[in-house]
Amino acid sequence: MKNPLECVLVRVTKRPQNSPKGFSMKNISSPLLPFKLSSTEDKITANAGLGLFGEFLHSQRLSGLIDENIRGFKSNHSYNPSEYVVPLLLMLHGGGRYIEDIREISADEALLQLLQISAVPSSSAIGDWLRFIGDAKGGMPGLSNCNRALLKKALKRTGKKEFTLDIDATQIVAEKQSARVTYKGEQGYMPIVGHIAETGMVVHEEFRDGNISPSTSNMEFIKRCSSKMPKGKKIARFRADSASYQAEIFNWCEKNNIKFAVGGRMDSSVKEIIHDLDESYWLPYKDSSSITCIPHSMKNTKTAFNLIIIRRPWQPDLLEPQADDSKRYVLVATNIEGKPESIVRWYNQRGEASENRIKELKIGFSMEYMPCGTTKANAVFFRIGVLAYNLFRLFKMAAMPKEWAKHTVQTIRWKFYQTAGKLIMHAGQTWFKVRKTCLSLFEEVRSLIREFAEATA
Repeated sequence: MKNPLECVLVRVTKRPQNSPKGFSMKNISSPLLPFKLSSTEDKITANAGLGLFGEFLHSQRLSGLIDENIRGFKSNHSYNPSEYVVPLLLMLHGGGRYIEDIREISADEALLQLLQISAVPSSSAIGDWLRFIGDAKGGMPGLSNCNRALLKKALKRTGKKEFTLDIDATQIVAEKQSARVTYKGEQGYMPIVGHIAETGMVVHEEFRDGNISPSTSNMEFIKRCSSKMPKGKKIARFRADSASYQAEIFNWCEKNNIKFAVGGRMDSSVKEIIHDLDESYWLPYKDSSSITCIPHSMKNTKTAFNLIIIRRPWQPDLLEPQADDSKRYVLVATNIEGKPESIVRWYNQRGEASENRIKELKIGFSMEYMPCGTTKANAVFFRIGVLAYNLFRLFKMAAMPKEWAKHTVQTIRWKFYQTAGKLIMHAGQTWFKVRKTCLSLFEEVRSLIREFAEATA
């Protein structure tokens, strides 16, 4: 009888069944796979889908729009404004996180040739240009005009005349020379962003120093958002958190026939009202909570509004014997008539319409990283980031199949932008080849780009 160990050794040293020809035991011990590296002169890109996004920019004549609105800012290197902005847009869509990542765009010969981009400024040249535009007059308004033109196309496509405005401030942590400490105790900036809920696009934004409170000048910001709306389109509804719980905002909404739902504040008068409410005023609400709605007014409001109050269950704590009213009660101020539950449900939709979209702007388009040491230069970069975000929303809306509408930019990068493509020149024509499984999608996107370009010409 054979030794069991010998049997094991024999089985291991035999070539496994169905193994490929040329199989050798040394392949098992090798840490590398059996292939060799070589170079090619073929023009290949890993960003074929990004090439179609670049074609979308071309179809909308974005370069001409940028150069027309940012006049007199041609650099010493003979670059037009669009020659700075368009590569930055491609970089942000492609997943670049820092301004130095512009090198990945400038190194992609196939992509540049496909998009007919002859040269890309260096990262240091872009940094200088951002500082120059930040200090000059007309640069920031010019970018804002470009954004307004995109917004006009998107709102026209909806077929609606009235829209919902959501505003919110967000913190950007940045250890920069100009950065100030925010109310959260971190050094950075505190921009405020206004979204159109129906399209997800940013109508206006303001890049603010970190030490500016989220409630500062909100009325002026809302008016600027309203002024950015295209002719024939208006803000008819408004939502915001408690930073906008201000009498002048409520008065302005009433004057302009705007329906609002704004997070309330637990001041002394509201506390007194809640404590004096009879238990019969409270109605059952979800998750063992209760809800009520009472008329209320502030010192300077010209018209009373409704204050919806949600009371959450409170479990006494030995270390905190008194209930924290700011945590136990949720307040929503509104001039909308209807069931409180429905109004609260609509108000809570701002979590998707504003907060999650700001998150995508910051994380998806790398606006959590500011490249410059001055606030003005970073404000320019942030506005370009907003332009990139709005172009993404418009691109999805107009040029992507409907089933892609809910995809984030990370998903579209993975499934579409980061597709391999090969550029070939043959018989005087340019051919852009992608793998067979992607061809139908690319053809559909190109067809939609053409249709949208003709519709908006």
